[in-house]
Amino acid sequence: MSGGIFEVEKKLEEIKKLEEKAFQSNFWNNPAEAQKTMQLLTSLKSQINKFEKIQKEINDTSELLSIAESENDTSLEKDIENSIEKISSEIIEMDLQLKLSGEFDKSNAIVSIHSGAGGTEACDWAEMLLRMYTRWAERKSFSVEIVDILDGDEAGIKSVTLIVKGEYAYGYLKAEIGVHRLVRISPFDANKRRHTSFASIDVIPEIEDDIKIVVAESEIRIDTYRAGGHGGQYLQKTDSAVRITHLASGIVVQSQNERSQFKNKATAMKLLKAKLYELEQDRKRAVVEKHYDEKGSIAWANQIRSYVFMPYQLVKDHRTGYEVGNVTKVMDGDLDSFINAFLSKKLSNPV
Repeated sequence: MSGGIFEVEKKLEEIKKLEEKAFQSNFWNNPAEAQKTMQLLTSLKSQINKFEKIQKEINDTSELLSIAESENDTSLEKDIENSIEKISSEIIEMDLQLKLSGEFDKSNAIVSIHSGAGGTEACDWAEMLLRMYTRWAERKSFSVEIVDILDGDEAGIKSVTLIVKGEYAYGYLKAEIGVHRLVRISPFDANKRRHTSFASIDVIPEIEDDIKIVVAESEIRIDTYRAGGHGGQYLQKTDSAVRITHLASGIVVQSQNERSQFKNKATAMKLLKAKLYELEQDRKRAVVEKHYDEKGSIAWANQIRSYVFMPYQLVKDHRTGYEVGNVTKVMDGDLDSFINAFLSKKLSNPV
């Protein structure tokens, strides 16, 4: 676990300081601040418990391996292999979390997928990416809520906005921001020619209600409409969809998942506030995580990752150089190795 012991020691020291703070007589004078402190304390203790659990599993597996070797018992091989695989997965997960220390890394993630150059191919590719991220979320026991989706003219989707709910969802998924490129034999081409398609991924944190973003009624335009398209397995049809346009920035958000217009408006306002907050942070940071400026056009020369199905199989991240030959596994949601490589590089070179 790269830097794991050092990070655990830092977290133990932080736990000690927070506990000392919590025992002060005036701790609950500011309930909101006290609640945040207790939430952080609980989170840190949870991380330490995970680390100790992994250590125990390593010790137990080591003992089992010693028994198998001393008694030449091959019947234990499968149990040992399964245990090692489980521990490896847990170490990767722990290592990822130790790298996430941003202000909103623990937040839920608002993910937007937009098809780019490639027409119907690109729309199909956008839907494939939606499935990939949905499967990734399932692997982590996260929930996924589709709040807006626009079907393609012939197949796939032109765009979709979803909220991925789970601890560190934003911290993980911010590694996916950018243009994703697909190369394959087109299922829509009667001549079975190879096609290249593009789709972009944007990710922002879901802003908590205690962070105040004031949006006056005069600053926005609210339109209601009837949700179009079949929606498939992803979306329940509704007659009360809501679109909100922020007049100054031009930001447009939509929600059509709920039957209630009131609920759709509340969801759309949450999306708008999150985007406005992130836009302001982008202006302050200037060069860090420029979601709206750095992705570039959804086409050649701007991709962060390529997924090649033909003439060979390869998924390669162009930012880190990390690559995997099993495309099917990646498309089934196995993304943690790519996320880990990105976070490791970002940690060693934060600017």
